[in-house]
Amino acid sequence: MKQQLTIALTKGRILKETLPLLNSAGLSPVEDIGSSRKLLFATERADIRLVILRGSDVPTYVRHGAADLGIVGKDMLLEYGAEGLYEPLDLGIARCRLMTAGFEGRPPIQGRIRVASKFVQIAQRHYAGRGIQAEIIKLYGAMELAPLMNLADEIVDIVDTGNTLRANGMMPLQHIADISTRLIVNKAAMRTRHGSIEDVIAAMARAIETRVAP
Repeated sequence: MKQQLTIALTKGRILKETLPLLNSAGLSPVEDIGSSRKLLFATERADIRLVILRGSDVPTYVRHGAADLGIVGKDMLLEYGAEGLYEPLDLGIARCRLMTAGFEGRPPIQGRIRVASKFVQIAQRHYAGRGIQAEIIKLYGAMELAPLMNLADEIVDIVDTGNTLRANGMMPLQHIADISTRLIVNKAAMRTRHGSIEDVIAAMARAIETRVAP
């Protein structure tokens, strides 16, 4: 039997939207991921297994070779870097925008600005690129609360519908990046296991074409 390939998947919304693509590509897990507490899953193919991770951990597992391939949001690649990784496919799922946001109608802030985000590196690059001095405050959730509680002036976060922002009296401000889900590959694995990995990439590409076909 071939040595197993490991594909790291991102839990949550991305996982839900990834599973139909895996099914179409012939890479379905042999048991229901949603009803299991396991983190490692066999697939219909004996040479491929799946591991379920937090999105922020997927690039790390793939970069260090613990997983050969990964499926992860572009936001994670922008935040944690893509060194040692190839990015052969945009899966076109879990689309959203990465933006700054703040209170509607607020006058421009003079001088240093306080920004709450879990995307510390992205936020630092964005404000530096605009010539704005920013203190980045790292939070892990409920970003909209930071300006309401006077912890921050603005936030950098994922925006989908914008409903949560509006419900808290805030609005999107500056667009940073369009985000979607990407297939990533460990560069060393791509060299040593080229045929097997190209087979997975081709199967996923066909699944994407099938999904978008009229």
